[in-house]
Amino acid sequence: MLVIRPVKIEDLDPLVELAGGAGVGLTTLPRDRDLLARRIHKSEQSMQRIPDRPSGEAYLFVMQDIDTGHVVGASGIVAKVGGFEPFYAYRIETTLHVSEQLGVRKLVPVLHLEREHDGPAEIGSLYLHPDYRRKDNGRLLQLVRFLFVAEHPQAFERLVVSELRGVIDSQGRSPFWDAVGRHFFDIEFPRADYLSVVNKRFIADLMPTYPIYIPLLPAEAQAVIGKAHEESRPALKNLEAEGFRFCQKVDIFDAGPCICCDRDEIRTVRESRVAEIVGVTDAEPQSQSYMIGSGNYGFRACVGGVQWSDDRVHISHAAARALQAGTGDRVRVAPLRPARPAHGPMEYAGIEITEEVVKEGAD
Repeated sequence: MLVIRPVKIEDLDPLVELAGGAGVGLTTLPRDRDLLARRIHKSEQSMQRIPDRPSGEAYLFVMQDIDTGHVVGASGIVAKVGGFEPFYAYRIETTLHVSEQLGVRKLVPVLHLEREHDGPAEIGSLYLHPDYRRKDNGRLLQLVRFLFVAEHPQAFERLVVSELRGVIDSQGRSPFWDAVGRHFFDIEFPRADYLSVVNKRFIADLMPTYPIYIPLLPAEAQAVIGKAHEESRPALKNLEAEGFRFCQKVDIFDAGPCICCDRDEIRTVRESRVAEIVGVTDAEPQSQSYMIGSGNYGFRACVGGVQWSDDRVHISHAAARALQAGTGDRVRVAPLRPARPAHGPMEYAGIEITEEVVKEGAD
């Protein structure tokens, strides 16, 4: 049985080991003991007093195998990004260039640097050990954050964003970084990626502020703008089903897609319900899979069947053990999977028109 709970300082060593398998590009879960210790400390502080309005709190959760005690995954959410360290992104816009003399109309996509000091909430730090990437473990680890948001909506900004890892090869090479960032920072991508966690000041000092015309970039760099890393595509599909859409922004280092959704329109937030546990059964209740979250001990969550009776539920002994909850306790419950896809496939409008040229009068 797997449970998700807030991180604690005793998780530092296993979290460092877990982060070592994440590879390059997962900026918010670096294999740095001191940084992870600070992240754990901040999360513990945030959980101690969840505020009525967001001001930069950071919540980090771990997935633990109850049978072995091993920490096998992590995921986090920041209540509000920005402040002294702004949220950076490239905004994609298209401009129309027209020549009456040549009869040419050309739509040209352009990257504009954005600095957001009063930013949105952001999810990140998602990583699951390869041995546990089965059944619905990854989905639970990713979506449980929204169950926590549903429990404390006032503590998070209305807009929730996710910067997905962009295209990076096994050696840590990013085609977009090689075409843009490396010329200004004079360091390799893995180093820049790490430094962006330590202190973003170097971005303000060196990042080019003028628009970048996408057609001027090498074809290899153009091809990865707004594209997610192969390992991030399952997470992307899950977020699409939750209502997230591409928001015409990409990461400034690897050009991974930035997707967003209104907090209250996230599928898990909308569909979650509060119920009272009125019974604990030996057998798993026969139902669809639910995420079940308990406020006991600062929030714990697992997957299980639920037998409903109005706003009361029966859950299994296994789920009650994971949640450390019992009869009379309050839980928040949401279907693990949507009833049907909310939207069609995500489209990155503005990327595909890079080479579109329309000649007036041409057949």
